[in-house]
Amino acid sequence: MIARIWHGKTKATDADRYRDFLIDRAIPDYESTEGNQGVHILRQVQGDEADLLTITFWESTEAIERFAGEDIEKAKYYPEDKDFLLEFEPTVVHYEAFIKP
Repeated sequence: MIARIWHGKTKATDADRYRDFLIDRAIPDYESTEGNQGVHILRQVQGDEADLLTITFWESTEAIERFAGEDIEKAKYYPEDKDFLLEFEPTVVHYEAFIKP
């Protein structure tokens, strides 16, 4: 299994609206992709900013390609992200994920 990790940052005042967007739009997109094994989103609000980590789990690199395209290292953004994000990190990171059977 492969964990795909994306980092994003919003204004603290936008954190709840961005959470709602993720729940309504992004999470269903992840979950509808064949080979997705799960989605977890972590948020930490500190001062004026909110940091987010999206951790998705995939059965293979081919499954990630179905979601992200041929260059699986490239971050995938939605048009709505421009309304929330303070920066657009160009890449994500991948880790081999081990889960106890």
